[in-house]
Amino acid sequence: MPKPPKIPQSVLVIIHTPALEVLLIERADHEGFWQSVTGSKDHLDEPLAEAAAREVAEETGIVVGSALVPHSALFDWQYQIEYEIYPEFRHRYAEGVIHNTEHWFSLQVPGQLEVTLAPREHTAFLWLPYEEAASRCFSSSNADAILQLPKRLNECPKELDGRLKERAR
Repeated sequence: MPKPPKIPQSVLVIIHTPALEVLLIERADHEGFWQSVTGSKDHLDEPLAEAAAREVAEETGIVVGSALVPHSALFDWQYQIEYEIYPEFRHRYAEGVIHNTEHWFSLQVPGQLEVTLAPREHTAFLWLPYEEAASRCFSSSNADAILQLPKRLNECPKELDGRLKERAR
């Protein structure tokens, strides 16, 4: 049975340490294509935060909601961009779909965690200072999101874990 078409609504999750070291993963289908965690919603009514947590677990083995990485460590930036889907990836979507809406999140982890990659999706990972991580990204919007990380963390709502704001100052 063929896979259903991808939903053109996705998440981008920047995983970072308190010292603003950012996790990048290399795509298996494009050598040298470094990125943050990304992925589409599994179904139209899937909440974005659930999609973000699911994609993090699938692509890195990091579990949002565990003792090490509580739910409060996932920060929804309440920001989205729309971009044109690369022609080589359009076959994954319904016919005629050429744009995707991507919602941005960050996830603070306590340090450079060990990562378990999904081998069909990614082949390597790196932890880099955020500015260097941004310079390694293939996608300019992913790089832009990483460069916004310090500013975005300063805008965290008060109800989120105070460690995010304290570290970002």
